[in-house]
Amino acid sequence: MAGLTGAQTAAIVLMNLDRAAAIEVMKHLSEAEAEAIAAEIIGLQDVDAMTTAAALGDFQRMTAGHLPPARGGRNLAVGLLEASFGAERATAVLDRVGTGSGSSAFDFLDAVDPAHLAALLDGELPQTAALVLAHLSTDRAALALAAIPDGPRTEVAHAIATMGTATQDAIAIVADSLKERTGMFAARDSPERLGGVAPLVDIINRSDAAVERALLESIEQIDSALAEDIRSRMFTFADLVRLEGRDVQQVLRSIDIRSLALALKGADEGIAEVIRGNISERNRENLELEARSLGAVRMSQVEEARAEIVHMIRGLEAAGEITVQRTDEEEYVS
Repeated sequence: MAGLTGAQTAAIVLMNLDRAAAIEVMKHLSEAEAEAIAAEIIGLQDVDAMTTAAALGDFQRMTAGHLPPARGGRNLAVGLLEASFGAERATAVLDRVGTGSGSSAFDFLDAVDPAHLAALLDGELPQTAALVLAHLSTDRAALALAAIPDGPRTEVAHAIATMGTATQDAIAIVADSLKERTGMFAARDSPERLGGVAPLVDIINRSDAAVERALLESIEQIDSALAEDIRSRMFTFADLVRLEGRDVQQVLRSIDIRSLALALKGADEGIAEVIRGNISERNRENLELEARSLGAVRMSQVEEARAEIVHMIRGLEAAGEITVQRTDEEEYVS
């Protein structure tokens, strides 16, 4: 292999690191970078010693000519991604890798304000709007979904969760239609893109608490099984007890005492113990004083305080700074 690309070089370096080191490196990559490198790892099934030497030369890690052949493949990519990003996000990355890494037909929408995009999608079939949102970055999709009125928003969210594989022709038709209405160009060689519950959960996780609550309540009315599936994949305030102590401490560093006191109003004692056990003695005393001074408060205030903590957890997880144990992930024993 002459003239290795940057992604290929990075893939070979990761393939030659021990697993723990490779995972630590992967955690510091963006999802897009991890996706590009995972695609190369999958493609590099067997790499000869000369190619490996060329890739590692810049890193001065091993002596040229004395290198074992590196082995890539899907299993290695899956293992690194799951350990670095968690099973659910790893699956989403691998889905994108598996369907190709070409430019999206909807890249031109990156310059469109989410509220304007919601207006562009007004009147479109829910399946059409779902197809468009599934091709946006999760943050932009969340903003656009929030700008869609309540009724249509529920239908679009349901369509995202239940959509299958989109054909190239369907993608091109929708993209061309929006391109004409926005007066911008779009690439026609988009890879296929899958919807599903996982992308919808990512979008909801980045929405504010009011949108999240209203959307889940609406989905519950039309598809209770889907609503339950979505909730099971989302981290809630009650799931705080599933975090490692050091991760709880990192979350609580950025939460003020009043918000903690509000969040603990009416909370399960197990959650209260986790919070009290992961703050300093001085902050425990301040928390007790704040709790006594609050008196009766509106439930909406409690929900807002809990949502603030959950939002902090989701943000830290997305940044790879903490690990959230999902209910469907493998458990560990010592």
